[in-house]
Amino acid sequence: MEAIQKHFDPDKEILELLNDSNSREQGFRLLVSTYQERMYWQIRKMVIDHDDTNDVLQNAFIKVSKGIQNFKGDSKLYTWLHRISINESITFLNKKKKKATTSIDREDTGLEHTLKADQYFDGNEVEILLQQALDTLPDKQRQVFLLRYESEMSYQAISDLLGTSIGGLKASYHHAVRKIESFIKAR
Repeated sequence: MEAIQKHFDPDKEILELLNDSNSREQGFRLLVSTYQERMYWQIRKMVIDHDDTNDVLQNAFIKVSKGIQNFKGDSKLYTWLHRISINESITFLNKKKKKATTSIDREDTGLEHTLKADQYFDGNEVEILLQQALDTLPDKQRQVFLLRYESEMSYQAISDLLGTSIGGLKASYHHAVRKIESFIKAR
């Protein structure tokens, strides 16, 4: 007789553990081990630097631990975590932008240099070329491109997240795509 395997739902197990005060710590450890890598790479696409990504990831998990009781289960747990990761990434980038009071030479600190020097990045030439193209974009266009193309978010979801009109987002995405295409063709 074939044994019927029970479908394992990590979200259900995580939430059950988190909702019980006796197993809350175990539930949080399971949540981190289940979603840490996916969240890391989502944040990394926006923040770029490994150390900054780890800082943003830690802040995201702090937000999650403080707000898990607010998770209603209307979406998948990762969808909620993804949104927190994006919000924390945007907050970090905005703070970093405000701190940048002097002009920095992008040749020495640009994304290409960061990626090639980063021991955690093992991308191929096409990925590096795309990252170089992304580095030429203004912050807003880069954010919109990554949220739309990489995260596959709808314009409505991006609009809700960034507080920008859908028309403005479409224009930003269109300009980003054009600039990326021009950059790649020029290489």
